[in-house]
Amino acid sequence: MGFPTGYTELLFPKLLLQILSLLGLLGKLICSLLRFMGLNDPDIAWPQTSTRTPEFESVSALLIREILPVVKFREVVDPPERCAVCLSEFEENDEIRRLANCRHIFHRGCLDRWMGYDQRTCPLCRTSFIPPHMQAAFNERLWAASGFPDFHSEYLHLPTF
Repeated sequence: MGFPTGYTELLFPKLLLQILSLLGLLGKLICSLLRFMGLNDPDIAWPQTSTRTPEFESVSALLIREILPVVKFREVVDPPERCAVCLSEFEENDEIRRLANCRHIFHRGCLDRWMGYDQRTCPLCRTSFIPPHMQAAFNERLWAASGFPDFHSEYLHLPTF
């Protein structure tokens, strides 16, 4: 009697462990090869992986940037300590944008990058960038910038952002 020598339950975990070990060895080999070629140097500035470039940015993001003014941080009355996007403290000469609806303040670069991902609301409270009283004018400018034939504003029913 005794135990049989070949259990299928024991074979599968051994095979899985051997495959994982082989993958780990291949990873170490690739890292060593990259190190040998000098491609994993931490001082190398790798290109950003963002798919958006300024020339392909949406028209609405460009129009919103025109609406939201850029000011120096030192000019702001009762400012917050940190930018809610990057969590860095504001410095006196930082360029900032104050949102028209909610009055939240962000670094100019942080908010511009947020808008570059087709975001049209405050990163903190999700209030629309465009105040209701400016929405119709914004929609007309957006329509005009799109290159479509003119329509009367009463027929222009674009969704709000």
